[in-house]
Amino acid sequence: MSDDHDLGPEQAVLRRHAADATLMAGGATAILLQLADPRVAAGVARHSRFRDRPLDRLVGTHAYLTALVFGDERDIRHVSRIVDARHARVRGDGEHPHRPAYDARDADAQRWVAATLLAVALDLEERLSGSRLDTATADALVRGYAPIAARLQGGPAGWPETRAEFEAWWDARLADLRVGDDARSVARDLLAGTGLPPALVPLMVPVRLVTAGLLPPTLRAAYGMNWTPRIQRTADGWLTAIAVLRRVVPAEIRAIPTRASLRRLRRRSRYAEGDLRGRG
Repeated sequence: MSDDHDLGPEQAVLRRHAADATLMAGGATAILLQLADPRVAAGVARHSRFRDRPLDRLVGTHAYLTALVFGDERDIRHVSRIVDARHARVRGDGEHPHRPAYDARDADAQRWVAATLLAVALDLEERLSGSRLDTATADALVRGYAPIAARLQGGPAGWPETRAEFEAWWDARLADLRVGDDARSVARDLLAGTGLPPALVPLMVPVRLVTAGLLPPTLRAAYGMNWTPRIQRTADGWLTAIAVLRRVVPAEIRAIPTRASLRRLRRRSRYAEGDLRGRG
C-alpha cells in the first residue's frame, strides 16, 4: 500500500476507505443481508462450514476485498481462482420444497453479495463520521465496489454508477427479500458464536447489538430480533464507541489488519505461481 501517491483520486478514496478495520464491525450485518436472498441462504446452509468455522467467511471476504483494492493482477487472479473453485460446487436444483434453485456463480446473486458489502460500508462510514458522505466520495465508493462481482461472473453490466442509482436499486431489492428458515438457522449460529473459540464468544454480545442496529427494521423483525428503545440505546452506544475509537486511533494503526491480509495474500499468490520471492 506504499504506492498510493500514484493512484487516481477515486482509487485513493477507495483505498483510504477499505484500509479501515473499523468497517469490519458491519461484517455480520452484510452476511445477514446476503442470507435474506433465499438463493444465498440455501447455498450457505447446504454447502458452507459456517457452523464449524464461522470466521472463515469474514476472513475470506476480507482477503478477496484486499486483493481487489490493494493487490496487483497476480493477487487478484489468485483469489478469484480460489473463490471460483469454491463457488463451482455450490449449486442446487430447487427440488427441495423449501429451497429455491441456486448457483453461487449466478451473476445476479454475486451482484447482490457485492451490494450488501457496499450498503453496509456506506452506512457505517456515515454513522461513524456523524455526517453524510459528499456526493463525489459516495459515487467513487459505488464505482469502486463494482469489481467485487465483476471479477467473478457478475460482470460490469447492471452495476450502478452513482449513489443515487445504487440507492434506488437497493430499495427495490430490499422489498423483494425473504428471510426463510435457512437464513434464520445460519443467523442464529452466527450471532451465538457457534464454533468460535470460547474466549471469543463474549465478543458476540456487542456484535449482536451492532448487527441488529445496522439492519433495516423490516429484516431485523424478519430475523426475530428483539428491538426495544433500551436495546437501541445500547446498540447506539456501541456504535458511538467504535466512532470514538476511529477518531483516536491513527489510520496507520487501523490499517494493520489489511496490511497483514495483503502480506499473507502475496505470499500465497507468489508461491502459487512459482515466484519464491513472494515467500519472504
